[in-house]
Amino acid sequence: MSQLTETKKSIKLESPVDKIIGQLKHLITSGQLKPGDRLPAERVLSESFGVGRSYVREAILKLEFYGLLKTNPQSGTYVSGLSINVIDNIISDIIKFNKDDFNALIEARYHLELTAVKLAAERRSEEDVEEIKSALEDYENKLSSGADNAVEEDMIFHIKIAKASKNSVVESMILILIPDLIKNIVESKICGENRGKKAIAEHRKVLEAIEKQDVGMAEQAMAAHLDEIWQISKAGFATQHIMKQAAL
Repeated sequence: MSQLTETKKSIKLESPVDKIIGQLKHLITSGQLKPGDRLPAERVLSESFGVGRSYVREAILKLEFYGLLKTNPQSGTYVSGLSINVIDNIISDIIKFNKDDFNALIEARYHLELTAVKLAAERRSEEDVEEIKSALEDYENKLSSGADNAVEEDMIFHIKIAKASKNSVVESMILILIPDLIKNIVESKICGENRGKKAIAEHRKVLEAIEKQDVGMAEQAMAAHLDEIWQISKAGFATQHIMKQAAL
């Protein structure tokens, strides 16, 4: 019975994106999709898997990042030319990627975001500034409407900053890390109640620094914004170290 309970728990915790990646893995390893084959359109995959297109898009983005899918703007998305055995193993690792190491994900996000905001302050265009402003306005409007949180609007704000960095690798890595992290932080109330409203002033300082193209100010503003969750991550690493030492 306990084994069944654990199985049910793991199914409940599996994200829609991981389910889609798992389904694509099955299609490839079963031979229904072969290296070089073109994937069905996002709409078709969305209907087949019974999920929203945004989840399909996120799954494809992850697999593209790891080189398992290749997208041609003119003709669509294709399975890479890697062997099925290699694809199978890499996809398995992607699904398991740091599921139990939330502190490592927070740490990675922290350093990536500092890099992204510094580059954004240095390289941003006027269009980038307007997009970041718009994302911030949407975030503030969502919270002022009485909503408990503005998870999607928060994600878009950070993603627009990553886009303004003009570094496609940094942007792709943040696109992979941000959605699951922000959802987990908000839904688990890791930073306490009303964190969303407290973040408004912090977001504004980040935007101000980017608009002024002040790299140092941008880094400080983002570090201050992420400080609370960063401290939680460091405490988590310290606890893990103590537990490992105690087990020796």
